Amino acid sequence: MRTAVVIGANGQIGRPAVRALERDGWEVTAASRGGGRDASWGEGVRTARLDRSDEAGLAALVGDGCDLVVDVVAFTAAHGRQLTALADRVGSAVVISTVAVYEDDAGRGFDTQEQPDGFPHYPVPMAETQPTVAPGDASYATGKAGLERELLAAGDRLPTTLLRAGAVHGPHSPLPREFWFVGRNLDGRRRRVLSYRGDSRFHPAGARNIAELVRLAAARPGSRVLNAVDPDAPTVAEIGVAVDAVMGVETETVLLDGPPAGSVGGTPWSVPLPTVLDMSAAERELGYRPLASYAEGVAETVEWLAATARGRDWRECFPTLAGAYPDLLDYAAEDAWLAEHDA
Repeated sequence: MRTAVVIGANGQIGRPAVRALERDGWEVTAASRGGGRDASWGEGVRTARLDRSDEAGLAALVGDGCDLVVDVVAFTAAHGRQLTALADRVGSAVVISTVAVYEDDAGRGFDTQEQPDGFPHYPVPMAETQPTVAPGDASYATGKAGLERELLAAGDRLPTTLLRAGAVHGPHSPLPREFWFVGRNLDGRRRRVLSYRGDSRFHPAGARNIAELVRLAAARPGSRVLNAVDPDAPTVAEIGVAVDAVMGVETETVLLDGPPAGSVGGTPWSVPLPTVLDMSAAERELGYRPLASYAEGVAETVEWLAATARGRDWRECFPTLAGAYPDLLDYAAEDAWLAEHDA
């Protein structure tokens, strides 16, 4: 039996990755900080408690060896070195990276977005050959770039597939972007404002589609980088339509020319220029076929969000989201803008 260790198994990507590997015949150890057992996991899955920063704990978990390590929660070059230190006991690895590592031909990336003319001008669609930011400790993007460099340098010692994910959606997300729409619908808001005329495109990535890439890469080890997103890149307006369809509501969308007016019209996908990824390399190298379009895959996210937040303070439900987007549901500002717009 092939053996796999999944680090970060209780998260939005880890859960479907464990299930995908189990269905494919792997004997899986699902490791997470909490170590709790998911009731839907079968007999081929055992659980373990692991703090990702605990090098000794990680080494003990791998033990005498395993065929595969899937790391959902590696963020830095140090994490990459932790994995390569185990190369003599691990057959191959699949590690989640991010679209944030890309920079455009003028050196603009996610870290320069707030600067004048700082938003990156990416090609559409963007392939894995696009330049990336320099590795370092300054940001999420530079940390992930360092992680990639460490793992790719290992080469055949630890064949690693790095999956550059877009805007991930799925149940159990700590940063559920779709709540921008779900929260408004739960609160009975039937008008919403979208900046950039609702045309922003920041490529989403369904957790189940990412898990399918994990499954395929596990069966075909190699040292490679692949994009990991949904087969379509809907506009933010189209995302709203998809969420409304799941919740059975109709909403009027008011379009704002240009950027958000303060907090009004800004969403977690609201970007002035598109970020759209090319998936042809995954299709070519792994025989990948997506399991769901965005509209198909987002349904389970919306249902989970609605069930989790209904009747509760959304900030308590999703503290990471509240920290990243404190004005996510700024109804007072929205109403004031709409009143002025209608006058």
